[in-house]
Amino acid sequence: MKRTHLPLNALRVFDAAARHLSFTRAADELAVTPAAVGQQIRALEDVLGVVLFRRTSKGLELTPEGAAGLDPLREGFLRFEESVAAMQAGQASDRYTIAVPREFYAEWLSHRLARFQAGTPGIQYILSPDEHADFTEANLDLAIRLVDGPGDLEGVQLAPAMRVTLAAPEHRDAWIDWPGMPLPEGVNPCIRAGSPGQALASALAGMGRTVLPLALAEGALARGQLVALGEPEPGTRAYWLLAPAPQWRSKKVRSLVGFLSS
Repeated sequence: MKRTHLPLNALRVFDAAARHLSFTRAADELAVTPAAVGQQIRALEDVLGVVLFRRTSKGLELTPEGAAGLDPLREGFLRFEESVAAMQAGQASDRYTIAVPREFYAEWLSHRLARFQAGTPGIQYILSPDEHADFTEANLDLAIRLVDGPGDLEGVQLAPAMRVTLAAPEHRDAWIDWPGMPLPEGVNPCIRAGSPGQALASALAGMGRTVLPLALAEGALARGQLVALGEPEPGTRAYWLLAPAPQWRSKKVRSLVGFLSS
């Protein structure tokens, strides 16, 4: 039976624009320009012969025609992903591709993967240092990210969202900053690090004090390389183990997720 040609790229753009109700945010997600998103939407509207979005004083909104097709479209994309995952499962059942921050791998994940590997001979790990890598482009099974929650992905929190102020036993009376870290009011940091890992390395070198996720700092605290300058306190972000739904439901991923979250 001849199948109708589907404008899959335009439909993917439509899905992103409908989720965000913004061509700009959809463009950011898809790594294209807002103009390119608009062109794809207009082309899709021409093909379908319907108007999908309407601009109002409150912003962008879906038309009834656009809303009517959204759930089946997303179900279809999910089935596509499940199909690809099923085709890959046979050859990749003994291999995990994981995107993880370098410092979290060194301090937390590596020891646990070693124990998992000991109980499952023949397992191979492929590690990507970019925890924000695209799952499809990098062919990822899982990613570990320091985030507020799983967002559109499936996920499990690996450790409580706790943070701690710390420094080396002998340290300068200065602060080390990194994106997302809450500094005390009026503090001018001596170092503006680009990541928690750089802040951790700076603190270990005795360059000042910083605030880090407790899960990242626990090893150095236990070894006496760092000392806590106060009690741990609740934070907003935690390390999450994440994957799209098709990968999350695969047997091999469920096995590793169960081990790491137990």
